[in-house]
Amino acid sequence: MDIKTVTPSFSVADQVTEADLAQLKAAGYRTLICNRHDDEAEGQPAAEMLATEARAQGFDWHWIPISSGQFTDEAVAAFTQALVGKEEPVLAFCRTGTRSITLWALAQAGRQPTMELVRLAAGAGYDLSALAPRLNAVSTK
Repeated sequence: MDIKTVTPSFSVADQVTEADLAQLKAAGYRTLICNRHDDEAEGQPAAEMLATEARAQGFDWHWIPISSGQFTDEAVAAFTQALVGKEEPVLAFCRTGTRSITLWALAQAGRQPTMELVRLAAGAGYDLSALAPRLNAVSTK
């Protein structure tokens, strides 16, 4: 598991497994958001199995599965809702972290300047510069 800090209250990672949960708990994470569909890859844990163990360990758990490149308004709204009033810090994960950081940026559009979102993502190793027009469009609504 490769955790990349975006802000003090939000990080992204690649696939989280049941074995990673104790490490996440020790690191202080309180809320987990899974952005993977089940069976994307061989050996990937089922979301419900991971959810059961995460909840047993006291995590707030959200499953918002999306396919790569399919950032619908509904998915962004669900991600935004998963962040509202939740205990921080939050860790969102998918296969590489790209879907999670993209959903986060879209959820933050209009709340933070576009270039700040792109800068924060770049600091975590993700290039969201191509997303800037959509982030700007959300900001002007």
